[in-house]
Amino acid sequence: MVNDMVRRKTHEVKIGKLRIGGENRVAVQSMTTCSTLDTEGCIAQAIRIIEAGGQLVRLTTQGTREAENLRNIKAGLTERGYGDVPLCADVHFNPNVADVAATIVEKVRINPGNYVDPARQFKTLEYTDEEYCQELARLDERFCRFLNICREHGTAVRIGVNHGSLSDRIMSRYGDTPEGIVESCMEFLRIAEREKFRDVVVSIKASNTVVMVESVRLLCRQMEKEGMDYPLHLGVTEAGEGEDGRLKSAVGIGALLIDGIGDTIRVSLSEEPECEIPVAQSILQAARVQMHKTEYISCPGCGRTLYDLQDTIRRIKAAVEEKAKTDVRYKTLKIGIMGCIVNGPGEMADADYGYVGAARGKVSLYKNKECIEKNIPEAEAVERLIAFIDKDLTSHV
Repeated sequence: MVNDMVRRKTHEVKIGKLRIGGENRVAVQSMTTCSTLDTEGCIAQAIRIIEAGGQLVRLTTQGTREAENLRNIKAGLTERGYGDVPLCADVHFNPNVADVAATIVEKVRINPGNYVDPARQFKTLEYTDEEYCQELARLDERFCRFLNICREHGTAVRIGVNHGSLSDRIMSRYGDTPEGIVESCMEFLRIAEREKFRDVVVSIKASNTVVMVESVRLLCRQMEKEGMDYPLHLGVTEAGEGEDGRLKSAVGIGALLIDGIGDTIRVSLSEEPECEIPVAQSILQAARVQMHKTEYISCPGCGRTLYDLQDTIRRIKAAVEEKAKTDVRYKTLKIGIMGCIVNGPGEMADADYGYVGAARGKVSLYKNKECIEKNIPEAEAVERLIAFIDKDLTSHV
């Protein structure tokens, strides 16, 4: 079953052939790590991301040369049969680069903290009300020009706020707070809303999961208060690598998904970009948002376990993965593997099929909560489980 938490209502945003928000599934994306002037390198990385299951590929776009080269990368992907997957230009510090990129790719990400505000000096600056309003007016005029280019070319926009790059202007009034992070985003959203430009996705990211979750929840409340329903991109920035990066991403992204928040996600890891995709898919599955692979519900084992639990789990997984190569229905299953009868049937009640230790050297098989075969010799049990699943799936064709 999927999470029955009510999903936050958002409108649909078109990003090339991809749709984000509305009733669409949560999309998974990643970002290349090589220079955007390295055409073949970017194409190769993008293909690896796509083949891993990525639905959108973002590329850093530092200057006009990089923006122009997006055209070559896009053409190369199209020639190789990957042209349906949209590209997103990631732009900082130079709104002129965003203008160029908007004529080439399907989506452009801008950072409110450095779009038109001067580079952050990391010192306290004082703004009078008049100076503050003048800066807002400058932002308004420049952002409107960009939105007009995007409207003309059918390009979507991500307003992507990073906790670590709030402008000195925002910091002067709100400090380093969730309220400041949210206001940095809302300034741009109010302009988009006034201009009736709806193809906008928003994100708030931080390396601190508590700050990230609190700020995104506050943003949702503020958007609702102002009658906005823009879809949200979720991610923990600078999450790290290995287990640390995966755990931080799971906590931050997962907490919001369980709240019903989130329309697209990116897991940021200090690894090859394609490594991010299965982690993102696993987070979606763990949050019961969508299934991407067979799920196994297994106990840790205890003194009551009367068979080699770890070896059995490995054998069942291997058998199921082999079946899944030719029958995609196996990827939607939940299979319980329990050491004994004490917790077995109850703990795996959510499973489609179950394997439960019954006595020394004996195993019982279940379909949902119903025991369908009792006291099977352990040596035969894995094979009998797979045979029963095969038969049961066939009977429902």
